[in-house]
Amino acid sequence: MSLVHLLIRQARLQPDAPAVLRGTAVWASHRQWADRSAALASHLRAGGLVPGDRVLIFMHNHPRYLELLWGVWWAGATVLPVNAKLHPREVAWIAGNASARWAFVSADMAPAALPGVLHQVDIDSAAADSLLQPRLPWQQVPVAERAPEDLAWLFYTSGTTGRPKGVMITQRNLMTMGLTYAVDVDTVQAVDNMVYAAPMSHGCGLYAIPHLMAGARHVVPASGGVDPAELFALGRALGPLTTFAAPTIVKRLIDHAESMGLSPDDAAASFKTIVYGGAPMYAADIQRALRVMGPRFVQIYGQGETPMVATALQRHHLQDHAHPQHAQRLASVGVAQTPVQVRVADSQGQPLPSGTVGEVLVKGDTVMAGYWADPVATAAAIKDGWLFTGDMGVLDNSGFLTLKDRSKDLLISGGSNIYPREVEEVLLTAPGVAEVAVVGAADAEWGEVVVAFVVLQADAAWDTTALDRHCLEHLARFKRPKRYLQVPALPKNNYGKVLKTELRQRLTLAGDEVLTSRGRGFNAVGERAG
Repeated sequence: MSLVHLLIRQARLQPDAPAVLRGTAVWASHRQWADRSAALASHLRAGGLVPGDRVLIFMHNHPRYLELLWGVWWAGATVLPVNAKLHPREVAWIAGNASARWAFVSADMAPAALPGVLHQVDIDSAAADSLLQPRLPWQQVPVAERAPEDLAWLFYTSGTTGRPKGVMITQRNLMTMGLTYAVDVDTVQAVDNMVYAAPMSHGCGLYAIPHLMAGARHVVPASGGVDPAELFALGRALGPLTTFAAPTIVKRLIDHAESMGLSPDDAAASFKTIVYGGAPMYAADIQRALRVMGPRFVQIYGQGETPMVATALQRHHLQDHAHPQHAQRLASVGVAQTPVQVRVADSQGQPLPSGTVGEVLVKGDTVMAGYWADPVATAAAIKDGWLFTGDMGVLDNSGFLTLKDRSKDLLISGGSNIYPREVEEVLLTAPGVAEVAVVGAADAEWGEVVVAFVVLQADAAWDTTALDRHCLEHLARFKRPKRYLQVPALPKNNYGKVLKTELRQRLTLAGDEVLTSRGRGFNAVGERAG
């Protein structure tokens, strides 16, 4: 089993059909895509790569991302996709932990050299052009066959230690995910256009698989990112778009449609389907989205450990206004997708009755093989085939899952995971900081924002600019706190554990002034500190 055969199938079925576009311009047909990926595979092998080796991709959204993915798989290697927003030091740690052999990068954001990487290639360089230049037709380049259990995608996500963990995703995991899309999320046809505005290193990029299965077109915006006006125009030019978006991006699209006075029919001319997930979507926000843009939306819930597959709240669920539980269902994340079982369980993994809050467990063919080089973490996360997600939720009698909280302190801001301990460890190295605790505060745009409660050393000066500068030297920009709150002490229990629940309560009690005053010092009850 190899994901490469999805590309080969389309290269045979519709070789000259436009497959990859940059904006409205055709970048590659299916045949050209296959030729270039096959050429890359040949060069990787000639450069010493063997099946199972890791190839790191750290770059902006680019049409070549797709050629790289299938080229790496053609060579039998494993893709190591890295969030383009990460700090170079974080990327270097991932490269070293995964023992990456090759790396393809956007030069404007990558370190000069990654540890252990033998070949580092700027994706816009002449070297990249040469690696992707076909010398033989794809039919003459053998595919490295892989077993269903072989790794295809090694995705690093925040872990309980504060260091990211490598989630091992197999060929079977991704093939199952792709087939599931058409059953539980949305139908796909060859005339469809999958647009990559959200990062291709995450779920948005994985949705290339179900769209390649159907021979649809793959569109990378000319901007490479989220520009609502550009996306609406692309849809009008090419035909309605499909995309995956965090709620933050959905809100930007809705804001644009509303500001332009677009009707749901106007929106339908630009968008076929917007799959949203990756962070909480408030019921009021999806109600507004449906009102402004019409029935364009599907919600999915999954994790890096079961990519894009756990539950789905389908289009007809969102539109079923006559159902007596419609309001509750809008606040849910839907029902289990076809290839998995979803359970709400106690700490021992035993199922709880409907209506009872417990930890969400998932079992099925999309659940990861484990964590890279971390058998202890793997054993803690997967028991008897069940993935313990760390999310807390409740199932109703019809199987709709509503998420309540996370048992871990993981934050999700704008669809990106942020682990508080990682931020705390950086802040504790800042001059003048004695103690720190990081929590998330609800935010209408980002879902959550990072808030740091800081205890200063004696005689230290309160300087949020210095704290910000220190964080930016050691962390990706999106991980740095949006608020710094000075407190005389952190609340702790008898064992010395910081009571983060109490800190979150203080934020709620402090009111809007604290949450709208970035860069100024406030104590935990909303008064200016110092």
